[in-house]
Amino acid sequence: MIEAQALNKVFGDPKSDKAVRAVQDVTFTVKPGEIFAFLGPNGAGKTTTIQMLTTLLKPTSGSVRIDGLDPTKSPLEVRKRFGIVFQDPSLDSELTAYENMDLHGVLYHVPRKLRAERSEALLKLFELWDRRTSIVKTFSGGMRRRLEIARGLLHTPKILFLDEPTLGLDPQSRNQLWTLVKGLNANEGVTVFLTTHYMDEAEKAAQRVAIIDHGRIVAQGTVDELKAQTSAESLEGAFLKLTGTTIRDERGTPADAMRQMAKMWQGGRR
Repeated sequence: MIEAQALNKVFGDPKSDKAVRAVQDVTFTVKPGEIFAFLGPNGAGKTTTIQMLTTLLKPTSGSVRIDGLDPTKSPLEVRKRFGIVFQDPSLDSELTAYENMDLHGVLYHVPRKLRAERSEALLKLFELWDRRTSIVKTFSGGMRRRLEIARGLLHTPKILFLDEPTLGLDPQSRNQLWTLVKGLNANEGVTVFLTTHYMDEAEKAAQRVAIIDHGRIVAQGTVDELKAQTSAESLEGAFLKLTGTTIRDERGTPADAMRQMAKMWQGGRR
């Protein structure tokens, strides 16, 4: 289970007029075994919220619980309970698919025999076993995405965070990826927390949705509930009615994401 209660994140002096209130009074619960979509325009607070959920940022106030644990007090234990796939690539492109899996297992202290068993099972599940000895830089975008998700599941997490998992993929690769993710959710009970700009994906995959804008949750519920609330015919229509049609600039950069990811890996080694 994922729980966020009255979550706030302020960058800078909270008493200053120049302080950036990135997340304000965010509250939601993700039930065990649920696929939960966390949606919002660029700069709305999605990334900051995910960083607080995944031990990369400490909240200014409020609380987070991941499988009953507080990420600020037990970060290493919390990291064992989730896998994460960032929007930006995080694989070592000079290693093989199997070596990337094995390195992840070492970082998470998975015993050698179990690493081998899990690597084989997951690479077969994601249809990459025949390419296990291939260098990752030779893989297509869809293959790399499948490998990142397989790697994120190697330590048997209860929760999988997916940040824009199908960005840049062709329709066939997107469809294959969601078939695999929904299968993991249905067959193994993996809780999935996802962000995406593809509203059709969220509408088809998610049991519940939360929409954040200007740092605050503006709506949450099932897709049907959000459509009824806004008198919209689709989730995309509901999203636009709730957040407007103005194009937003992305605040973060790929370099920022990579630095944040590095912090998590370094913490996992301690």
